[in-house]
Amino acid sequence: MLSAHRFIGSLLLAGAIFAPTAIMAAPLPQEGVQVRVYDSHHRDYHNWDDREDHAYRGYLVEHHRSYRAYDQQRARDQRNYWKWRHEHPDREERREER
Repeated sequence: MLSAHRFIGSLLLAGAIFAPTAIMAAPLPQEGVQVRVYDSHHRDYHNWDDREDHAYRGYLVEHHRSYRAYDQQRARDQRNYWKWRHEHPDREERREER
């Protein structure tokens, strides 16, 4: 009986020691993976989010092009997009500049 109590006590102690470690080691779910794109011509970074995707799709429509993912575009086409994007900032960015 005494050995059974020692065994159970050892299991509880081991659980108390390793439980916090297991909880801390568990990966946390990511909240919206953020993608940043570097514009080498303007030497700045842009967050690729829903707003940027909307602007990119507007650019494609304006230039009569079918949709193709940005990262699958040729480097020249990516540069042309960022050139256009700097000439067509979001409305919120225009307010901030004033």
